[in-house]
Amino acid sequence: MGGLFSALGSFWSALVHILDPLCGPVGIFTWLGQSTILACGDTGWGDEIALGLQVTVSVAIVTLPIGLAIGFLVALGQQSEEKSLRLAAGIYTTIFRGLPELLTLFIIYYGMQMLIQSLLTFVGYDGPPVEINAFLAGVIALSVVFSAYCSEVLLSAFRAIPKGQYEAGDSLGLHHGRTLRLIILPQLVRIALPGLTNLWMVLLKDTSYVSIISLADILRQTSVAVRVTKEPFFFYGLACCLYLVLAILSSFLLVYVERWAKRSEIRR
Repeated sequence: MGGLFSALGSFWSALVHILDPLCGPVGIFTWLGQSTILACGDTGWGDEIALGLQVTVSVAIVTLPIGLAIGFLVALGQQSEEKSLRLAAGIYTTIFRGLPELLTLFIIYYGMQMLIQSLLTFVGYDGPPVEINAFLAGVIALSVVFSAYCSEVLLSAFRAIPKGQYEAGDSLGLHHGRTLRLIILPQLVRIALPGLTNLWMVLLKDTSYVSIISLADILRQTSVAVRVTKEPFFFYGLACCLYLVLAILSSFLLVYVERWAKRSEIRR
């Protein structure tokens, strides 16, 4: 079993290297950055910047489905007939929309370590101190913030769907879950998609906060390069270009997703 995991890890590393747009076999730095400060390998900063790009994209991609799932559940809670659920959902969105993202990250990164350490000490644990993985802490922090805003977008979309749609499901003999899945969700996606695409753009920028907890994202790697090379304009300008490229690529992809979501709409 260990050999299988090792083989899968080696395969994944090789695949990531091949697809690396910066230092892969056909990467930009590989071809255009040779003998420069952006060369890949020990002679330049290309590998470090490429790693930062991978970390930024990984944090955003992992955060997105988690934040969407939590936001959807919170939106359901906000329109629940149960008063306690509405209250809990309202408190959740108020807290995480009101707190600065950086403060949320600090609370989760340091607070989780202190909480887990306290619980382990309470049950008699006397080992080395607990350390929370920076990637995990960054994903959790960004997920709760993203979900708080996402829930408001989804709640507005829920309210935009006429009540008659639910009644139509009842008249067809569908239980509430099937009505939600077959009738409500397709409409919900089309209505909420513009707001969610905007939140994705915000999420891409918010990934820069994870550099504060020493996670090697784009901003962290370029900051290290600036301190070593004393070239702030060049490397921070490069970071700007990388974020803009991610935003532009996301825009093209999101346009395709919107067209796909609206494919069944009646043309007027």
